[in-house]
Amino acid sequence: MKSVSSPRAGNDVRAQIESLREGIRTHDYRYYVLADPTISDFEYDKLLKRLADLEAAHPDLVTPDSPTQRVGGEPTKIFNQVRHPVPMLSLANTYSEEDLMDFDRRVRGLLGDVAYEYVSELKFDGVALRLIYEKGVLVLAATRGDGETGDDITANVRTIRSVPLKLKLSRETEAYSNIEVRGEVLMNREGFQRMNREREENGEKTFANPRNATAGTLKLQDPKEVARRPLRFFSYYLISGEAEVGSQWESLQLLKKLGLPVSEHAKLCRGIDGVIDNARYWENERDRLPFEIDGNVVKVNSFEAQRTLGAVARNPRWAIAYKFAARQATTVLRDIVVQVGRIGTVTPVAELEPVYLAGSTISRATLHNEDYIKEKDVRVGDTVVVEKSGDVIPAIVGYVKEKRPGGTKPYRFPRKCPACGEPVVRGEGEAAYYCENFECPAQVRGRIEHFASRRAMDIEGMGESVVDQLVTAGLLKSIADIYDLPRHRRELEALDRWGRKSVDNIISSIEKSKSRPFSKLVFGLGIRHVGERTAQLLTEHFGSMDELMNADQDKLQFVSDIGPAIADSVHRYFQDGRNRELIARLRGAGTRFQEDVVKKGGRLSGKTFVVTGTLAAYKRDEARELIESLGGKVTESVSRNTDYVVVGENPGSKYDKAQKLKIAILDEEQFKKLIEKSG
Repeated sequence: MKSVSSPRAGNDVRAQIESLREGIRTHDYRYYVLADPTISDFEYDKLLKRLADLEAAHPDLVTPDSPTQRVGGEPTKIFNQVRHPVPMLSLANTYSEEDLMDFDRRVRGLLGDVAYEYVSELKFDGVALRLIYEKGVLVLAATRGDGETGDDITANVRTIRSVPLKLKLSRETEAYSNIEVRGEVLMNREGFQRMNREREENGEKTFANPRNATAGTLKLQDPKEVARRPLRFFSYYLISGEAEVGSQWESLQLLKKLGLPVSEHAKLCRGIDGVIDNARYWENERDRLPFEIDGNVVKVNSFEAQRTLGAVARNPRWAIAYKFAARQATTVLRDIVVQVGRIGTVTPVAELEPVYLAGSTISRATLHNEDYIKEKDVRVGDTVVVEKSGDVIPAIVGYVKEKRPGGTKPYRFPRKCPACGEPVVRGEGEAAYYCENFECPAQVRGRIEHFASRRAMDIEGMGESVVDQLVTAGLLKSIADIYDLPRHRRELEALDRWGRKSVDNIISSIEKSKSRPFSKLVFGLGIRHVGERTAQLLTEHFGSMDELMNADQDKLQFVSDIGPAIADSVHRYFQDGRNRELIARLRGAGTRFQEDVVKKGGRLSGKTFVVTGTLAAYKRDEARELIESLGGKVTESVSRNTDYVVVGENPGSKYDKAQKLKIAILDEEQFKKLIEKSG
């Protein structure tokens, strides 16, 4: 018999749910907007689970603005079109200080004797977005499109944690419950690089830069996949039909009060000289930011003055974009070679005359695929233009026509695998070619290198050259053969540059790898779409290899953050007879086939660390593992809850923030001593 709750009990549950929602929204704001969290991830997850449990028991109380509703809905095949009542105009671009002075003269001429000032803001290298809030709740998110009409991507944008689903309304802000907000979606460099590394390890196509990655992510048809990408949002413009705002500067302050993220680097300038000084500053200092910018946006501050100035064609007269000079260099394209990845992807790479650009010497650059080479029409012998934004992958963006040597020919993509000679194929609708020969030496090498890498099974001494030597000698044909090497001591000692000691060392390292965590083994298998984090989620959920191998696609998708593409890839991997035979051999070798219970505590328990800059003795992942093994926690951003910031060379803005917040800063030597002292 169905139980009947009293009205009072129902009101109590409703109050609990609303209290939890408000608390979680506050923690989201502090974490994703202020970068100043006040509770641990564990405590936050407990609050979110408590809310989800209550809503599951009382589905009639679930509302669209609940924090549990960020990721939801089925994948869509099309995005509905929405019109922008107020067009999303594009800005005129300028590339020189003289152009900025001309812009100021035009403003002065149109405004006459009216006094005016400017707001100078960072020009984010991201994707423009329009948000609509009704009664304080997010109801629509749309792309700019052609300025008049854009795509409704509300389901995707709801997954971005820095976009509030509900505004912070108070007596001061209650008049602004129905508003339109405009801003930019982007990716931090660090998140972008981490995502690209995972894609490369999984044999997926990498993105050329954070902006392309952001635009591609927002067009994904499955919100669960969008939620996995490191997107963030900054708001910079507010339109209100009910309560007037006097200026751009006032609207930025109001956006902050409403709980929307606003860049802290906007500046109010009394005249054009201040605008130019600010532009010079950020052109020199942009690499200190955690994300990419490509200039400054300059706006007349007063909204009344903006209305007076109006627009011409599709550009407002009251704003202009000052674009920084592109960081490019020219060099000679020596050759185009193709590489075969561990899942058979055939990728063309440009071999370049070494050239210094944006802090590093570049001798190679990706050419992505056959279509990209045809589009750019680059040829061996050309003087090419290489571009690099921040620390992202260098790319060839064109060639210098005047310097093209006579007799050059368009590049022809090979139709046979350079590693094994088998034909390469290109699937319908795909950009890349693949070698489908599972025994292809390049793929075998790639799979073994990945399995032995530090982030997987960490077999010291088994780098690229050693793997190549062992595969060529016929001692390694699969990752399982690694565990048979101790039986081939004589053959190993007979190899060039090998001896008893080097054989002892590698056998010892192979034996040690058997104790690596189950999640590292699953990551090391090299299953397409399964990076470190996904491997951790799978092993934590299923607990053992047998459970994971026998899980169907429905069970796999039940795991948090596992979408259809990952589930299909994992399921197909374990259904392949060759892979099941490989798993059986790894089991027989004694590798870990089940997840350990994580032990809490440790000398660094309760301490939060941020690692920044380049360390001499540790890679970033190694430092993280050391800290976590002693009970500590590692986060990406510095906040008042950070206990230690470990700094190497070129630490950047995290070091500055740590100084500002008076957080303990450890150099590498001090970090070593702390680790040793902690056991």
